[in-house]
Amino acid sequence: MKRRMTSRSVSLTSTFLLLAAGGTAACDNGNDSQDEGFYCADENGTIVDEDHCDDDGNGGGGGGFFIWHSSGYRSGYPVGSRLPSGGSKFAYNDRAARSSFGLPSSGRISNGTIKTGSVGKGGSGSSSKSGSSGSKSGS
Repeated sequence: MKRRMTSRSVSLTSTFLLLAAGGTAACDNGNDSQDEGFYCADENGTIVDEDHCDDDGNGGGGGGFFIWHSSGYRSGYPVGSRLPSGGSKFAYNDRAARSSFGLPSSGRISNGTIKTGSVGKGGSGSSSKSGSSGSKSGS
């Protein structure tokens, strides 16, 4: 016995396929990475001079300082201001965390550094732009 598809079955199947294709296209925009902004700040997210997060042995560092990051951070926040909510932090001297974001594993990272290609922890980072602080990243 041969089975026929009703017009309702064909319509539902076509609709489902169109929705699935549209959903896939919306999720795959060809750019799986996003910009991530980085700042040196205290445990509360108040931006401090980036020298506090410099672990190269030239007087920087100390307890209570972190590198904060978020895709919502832009460059240009001044020292003393509080970072917008939604960011995450890691210890300024955590070499593995720095490397996972494509940052130098040690030394100073300029406040407002934007990394393109960071995808959360483990992102490779393909390029960087320095913020408006006027100093260069690295050691």
